[in-house]
Amino acid sequence: MQDDNDRLFLAGQHYDSRLLVGTGRYRSLEEARCAILASGAEIVTVAIRRLSDAPEGSGLLPMLRELGCSVLPNTAACFTVEDAVYTCQLARELLDGESLCKLEVFGDESLHPDVRATLEAAERLVGDGFQVMAYTTDDPLIAKELESIGCAAVMPLGAPIGSGLGIRNTLNIRRIAETVDVPVLVDAGVGTASDAAVAMELGCDAVLLNTAIAHARDPARMADAMRHAVIGGRQAWLAGRMAPRDYGVPSSPMQGVAGTDA
Repeated sequence: MQDDNDRLFLAGQHYDSRLLVGTGRYRSLEEARCAILASGAEIVTVAIRRLSDAPEGSGLLPMLRELGCSVLPNTAACFTVEDAVYTCQLARELLDGESLCKLEVFGDESLHPDVRATLEAAERLVGDGFQVMAYTTDDPLIAKELESIGCAAVMPLGAPIGSGLGIRNTLNIRRIAETVDVPVLVDAGVGTASDAAVAMELGCDAVLLNTAIAHARDPARMADAMRHAVIGGRQAWLAGRMAPRDYGVPSSPMQGVAGTDA
């Protein structure tokens, strides 16, 4: 049974769900709505710069408000510090003063984070009163630096955005989860439910994903699978896994078994 007291605490708020989802790449607004409902997500991220060009158009934000979701604006498609900062300021006006934002600053068309630009943008945004959730590489030292700047959360990639490759460096993700005191969310690279479970078993506080659901054959069913995977992974981490061994150990005692001399 899930512990009702084990809730995600992020930027001063408590959330029951540890799964955050996006809104891009869906074939229709209705498909996005069904998937978001199935995911159980309470926080949904929206690309502010692409909002006006999205297929669902102006219906997206009203739909999210109708579902009762918290809207997390992100700076997708930003390649400079100035663009990222401006996009967050625009989002704050659009969303009635919302200070929580997901910071993404890309280095090139591969969408790999530009770490130096991310650090600079994070410092400027925190100084301007934003609560910054920073998308970054899986470098533990950079994660600690983002925390020291004052970011509300650190979001290391599991693999490149949209790749679906799963977590490629579990050692670094575990190290970040162990050493950073603000919430740690794996962001990018999750391809299926087992990837989300692994992220949680490594000690991450939550998972953010989009493409794995939107590009599934049945997005709503995949969203439901991700919801259960995050819950299961969290429960496994809280339970504490057995120590791995490089040899077999019988699951039942051998003494006193019929047909033995013991």
